Amino acid sequence: MASRGSAAIEITPEVLLKAYACGIFPMAESAEDPTLYWIEPEARGIIPLDTFTIPRRLARTIRTDKFRVVCNHDFQGVIDGCAEPRPGRNRTWINERIRKLYGALYERGDCHTVEVYDGDALVGGLYGVSLGAAFFGESMFHRATDASKIALVHLVARLRAGGFKLLDTQFVTDHLTTLSASEVSKRQYHKMLEAAVTGSADFFALPTDVPLGGARALKLALGD
Repeated sequence: MASRGSAAIEITPEVLLKAYACGIFPMAESAEDPTLYWIEPEARGIIPLDTFTIPRRLARTIRTDKFRVVCNHDFQGVIDGCAEPRPGRNRTWINERIRKLYGALYERGDCHTVEVYDGDALVGGLYGVSLGAAFFGESMFHRATDASKIALVHLVARLRAGGFKLLDTQFVTDHLTTLSASEVSKRQYHKMLEAAVTGSADFFALPTDVPLGGARALKLALGD
């Protein structure tokens, strides 16, 4: 379900967090359209943190430590990457209002990034919102093979270490199904959401500025 909000209505970071707690989130039609839509899917995408699995080939890549992964260093770089055109999508839903809203949440410490670097080059990453023991993934991107998947594995490792209970992906894509994503009904999702947002978790249970080695990230993410 989607409802169109007036471009004149002010959506503050506080309003946005309350919306997440109710199971809805905003999107825009395009980068040029100032209007935001409130979205509440009938089927919600999630990644179960306690049964997370990854393909063996990806695990081998992560163990090589080819890429350096850190968090919360370059929000602007990550959201720019997420807004880039990609095969099959020439337009982005990330408009200026989205950038400002999530930028404000980032400054408050409620929005986080996971960044993947090859040397000094940002080659992949993701951003999302934490609330209680829930993490709401917003968008991800890659400029190098597997970089966005590596970011997601490191995110899962961090969420498990910090005691999170829910990883919301909004929708399920072919990209995410290789990483345990599945759909739940709106009713089931709201039960999971209520339990998670009233809990507590710590995104900073692991350092954000010190790269987490691939072997340790895999161990945490897979619960080995």
